[in-house]
Amino acid sequence: MINLTEQLKQTGYDFDPNATTATSIAWVDMSEFCSLLVAFIRTVGTSSLTFIVQGSASSDGSGPVLVKTITMAAQPDAVGEIDTNDIMNAGTDLRYVSAVLTVGTATDEGVVVYTLGNAKHEKLALTADIVA
Repeated sequence: MINLTEQLKQTGYDFDPNATTATSIAWVDMSEFCSLLVAFIRTVGTSSLTFIVQGSASSDGSGPVLVKTITMAAQPDAVGEIDTNDIMNAGTDLRYVSAVLTVGTATDEGVVVYTLGNAKHEKLALTADIVA
């Protein structure tokens, strides 16, 4: 039987930028995974949303490079996926990636969920089963 918590790492982030400028959500290490699914669930607002994924050689996101622009079919929610081919096509040594969101109204809010998948090596408890 496949245990998803050994093959996927899922993390949720509160997104409340209080601004209309591009905001990096979280820089994550892709060295142990082959794909990243990013979901945005809007909780407040209805304004426009720009959604891109950037890559960097540094864990702090310095010197970011565009990996992919996510085209959204419908509002208010959005989902985008990248894989190692997208990252390699964007540049060399891009170990870390982050979703970067821009909302049209500073009061808009949401939840961003990262699902890192296709783990190169199965590990126990990639995804926490308790949130404190």
